[in-house]
Amino acid sequence: MAFTNDIKAYETGLVFRLRQEFDRARAAYGKRRLYNETLRELQELSHRELSDLGISRSELRSIARTAAYGE
Repeated sequence: MAFTNDIKAYETGLVFRLRQEFDRARAAYGKRRLYNETLRELQELSHRELSDLGISRSELRSIARTAAYGE
């Protein structure tokens, strides 16, 4: 006679929810940091450099948002 033991540990409760919230907050912080860094670097470019790239100053926030958060 053969027996199998199949014990699965499902994470539930307060600790699991806190870990999920912490992971979500860390991901949001990382995305916001990437947005700010990208925007800062784009704003440091001269008008000539932006023109060479085909970018106007009014597009900088949109480009940084897409880089950080996707479309």
